[in-house]
Parts: sequence; C-alpha cells; structure tokens
Amino acid sequence: MSEPAASPATSGAPRWGARVARGGALRKRPLRTVLWTQREYLLLSVPCIAFFALFHYAPMYGVIIAFKDFGFGDTLASAPWVGFRWFQEFLSSMYIWRVLGNTVVLSLLTLIVGFPVPILFALVVNEIAGTGFKRVVQTVSYMPHFISTVIVVGILYQVLSVQHGYVNQIRAALGLEKIFFLLEPRYFRAIYVTSEVWQGFGWGSIIYLAAMSSINPELYEAAHIDGALRRQQMWHVTLPGIRPTIVILLIFTVGNLMNVGFEKIVLLYSPAVYEVADVVQTYVYRRGIQEFQWSFAAAVGLFNSLINFTLLLAANTVSKRLNQASLW
Repeated sequence: MSEPAASPATSGAPRWGARVARGGALRKRPLRTVLWTQREYLLLSVPCIAFFALFHYAPMYGVIIAFKDFGFGDTLASAPWVGFRWFQEFLSSMYIWRVLGNTVVLSLLTLIVGFPVPILFALVVNEIAGTGFKRVVQTVSYMPHFISTVIVVGILYQVLSVQHGYVNQIRAALGLEKIFFLLEPRYFRAIYVTSEVWQGFGWGSIIYLAAMSSINPELYEAAHIDGALRRQQMWHVTLPGIRPTIVILLIFTVGNLMNVGFEKIVLLYSPAVYEVADVVQTYVYRRGIQEFQWSFAAAVGLFNSLINFTLLLAANTVSKRLNQASLW
C-alpha cells in the first residue's frame, strides 16, 4: 500500500523552515554582497543622500562661528575664539524673556488650534461620497499651501488695512469705528494663527487621508453590522487606525516648536506690535543681519536648535512610553 500524500500543513512546514534557514543565511552574507544585491535601491537614494549631505550636514561646520567673533574679512579659521560670550550675552539680554515667551505662545497657539484642524478636515473629506466633489474640496483646500507668504500677507493687508480693507469698509458701512488690526497687539496673534491654519490645513490633511485609505474596510463593515453610526465608526475605527500617524506628526511638531513662521512675522509686524510679535527668529534677523552680528545670530540659532532637539527627544520618549509609537 502506498503512503498517503502529505497534507498541505505537513508538507508546508519543511518548506517554511527552509525559507527561515535561507533567510538566516542571507543575514550572514558579507556586507558588500548585500550592498550589491540592493544596488538599484541604493542608487535611487543617492540624490537624497547628496542633498542632505551638501545642504544640511556640510554647512554645520559653520556653527563654530557661534563661538568666535566673526566679522568682515574674517574666515572660519582666522576669526578669534570667544567661547560662550554670545550665549551669555543673549541669556542676559533684556529681550530674552520677551522673544522666548512670544515664540512659545505663538507656537503653542498654532499647535493647539492648527494641529487638530487637518485631522478633522480629513475625517470630513473621508466621509464625502461623491468622488468629483471630494476632488474639488481637496483641490481648493490644498491651494493656499502653494501661495507665497508674500502674497498671503498682501491678502491680509487688503482685508484688514484701515484705508481700503474689506473688514473696515464693512464696519464703516455699519457705522462702527475702524480698527488698526495690524497695529494693535491684541489682534496680532489671532491674525497670525488664523492665517497659518488657513494656509496649511488642506496640505496637512493629505497624510491623514493616505493613512485612512490603508484602514481595512472590513472593520467598517463589522462596525456597521454591530449598529455603529458613521460618527461612531470615525471614533472607534478611523481615529484608532490613524493614531500612529497622528502621534508621529505630533512628535515632529513638538520638535519644531521653537521655529515660528519667520517670513510671515517679518512681513506683518512693526515696532507697535513687538511686545507680542517679536520672536527668536526676528530678533536674530535684526541683530545678525541688520546689525551684522553674525556670531551672535549663530549662537542664538544654535541655542534655539538645542531647545528643539531636547523637545523632540522628550516628546519621543513620552510617546514611546504612553502609546508604544515613536520615531525610534
């Protein structure tokens, strides 16, 4: 009597074991063999590596001017060393608490208001049934991201200026007093945060929509069978499905907390609103560029980067302990 044929489960086990063994053998191959095997992918990564090496890592050598007295006619080698002089000058400056406070306040307001908006917008767009209408909504929401900051500020001037601004024209037609929006400190932060959210929420929603498209549709079907409404499906299926993406983007945002929109603030602010608008970047611009104190500007920029790096590490550590999701 012939032996019965092996079942798929029985016959598949040796083959799977062989794959594991072969996979283990692959991990033991020499590095040059692995690199040669992956040569196409490595070749595709060369432009990206070259970009970061040339424009991000190579210029880091210039950070040493933060510890030198660098001026006209000096080179990185010839400029005299001054140690932590510029750091001490910044930390003892009468403006340090103003610029640090304004930077933190504007960043936190932008984070609190601006971070949830792309998520909510992505949830709404994901629920739109009509494909054509959804594309129109997405296109219109993405457009502000591609508008130059100069043009955005020009729009704000057209809307809020005292002489010809639409808001003040409407107020005048209603018999109300005109307001100097761009010269009033109490309005500056609201104007800045609102314009930032308007300009970035559509573009920021792209990543969340991509994450939502990877959620297993069977989860929605199971929730629907269990009687879950659409808002309940969003809360119990969609949001948990994109939670890792939300956490990663939140870590990046916290790690960039001390970098405020420099160009927009420089174009919008004036000495009348310095008390609420002057941030680290604008202070560095005035001292470093306008007053030619390059070493001082480099020192303050390095100090700001160290704070961002510390915030990034802290946010990543907290996220890893609470949500098991982190950058590394």
